[in-house]
Amino acid sequence: MYNRKDHYYKKAKEEGFASRAVYKLEQIQSKFRVIKKGDKVIDLGCAPGGWLQKLSEMVGGKGMVAGIDILPIKIKCPNNVKFVLGDINDEAALGATIAELGGVADVVVSDMAPNTSGLAFKDCYLSYELCMMALEVAQKILKENGNFVAKIFQGKELDDFRLELRKYFKKVNTYAPPATREGSKELYLVGIGYHSSAN
Repeated sequence: MYNRKDHYYKKAKEEGFASRAVYKLEQIQSKFRVIKKGDKVIDLGCAPGGWLQKLSEMVGGKGMVAGIDILPIKIKCPNNVKFVLGDINDEAALGATIAELGGVADVVVSDMAPNTSGLAFKDCYLSYELCMMALEVAQKILKENGNFVAKIFQGKELDDFRLELRKYFKKVNTYAPPATREGSKELYLVGIGYHSSAN
């Protein structure tokens, strides 16, 4: 049986992070170097705020992070982090998030996940829909040669989304961070080198 209070859960508590998910982001960054100091990053579905905390460190004092979620966050935002409570499908809320960033994004990240129903095929499709929404946001605000990270559940839509990303990114990687919960169906797709005109 899965132990929710595993090594990464305990480590997050000890290190003052809002969730164990920070270590997944850390491992993605270690492998693919998607974020650099001074970058502007948008975090879609950022509650409870763990990724915001880690992104703040990654971009440094000259960078900026803007997050949006329909749920409130559980952290005090560092100086280089702004949060908007809202839905990414709400143009006003998304516009406010982009305004907080102060320009085009170098990187768009999404750790969004649907409220699971227990029906694997349904959950996988809902996850795919969220990924497509994240890609639509990226198409609006991601700069040329920018990077993209999105969580997706493993299902038949995974290949569809990977093919979609390949239209817009020079390189697309599929990755399961070691910090992912045992037995989880989560994967991350990492798009490197955005170009706005699809092949």
